[in-house]
Amino acid sequence: MAGKGRKVATPGMVVQILPDDTATETRVGFTVTKKVGNSVIRNRTRRRLREALRLVAREDGLPSGDFVLIGRDKTRGRDFSLLKDDLRQALRKGLDVNFRENPRGPSGKGRDRAK
Repeated sequence: MAGKGRKVATPGMVVQILPDDTATETRVGFTVTKKVGNSVIRNRTRRRLREALRLVAREDGLPSGDFVLIGRDKTRGRDFSLLKDDLRQALRKGLDVNFRENPRGPSGKGRDRAK
């Protein structure tokens, strides 16, 4: 999914989005790396992401497709209303049909150029 979808970074999280208008369901994954902290901190961060998504989906709806929410170090300490706003912003930007992805690849180093 990472290579096919869109990736939107916000201060509170990173969201990978692969919209699919033909899908009948929405699939969501959550991930937090060990760089964020020990298992207690990672699980708390994951729970905050899950709750933010639950509330945003209930308030605004969630389109069909695949979504991965990646927790950052700032996720656990960020004010919860700002975390929800980060998620809304990422979804809006990632689902925008005019969203311009970096043509040089995610690293910006020209991964896709011919050799």
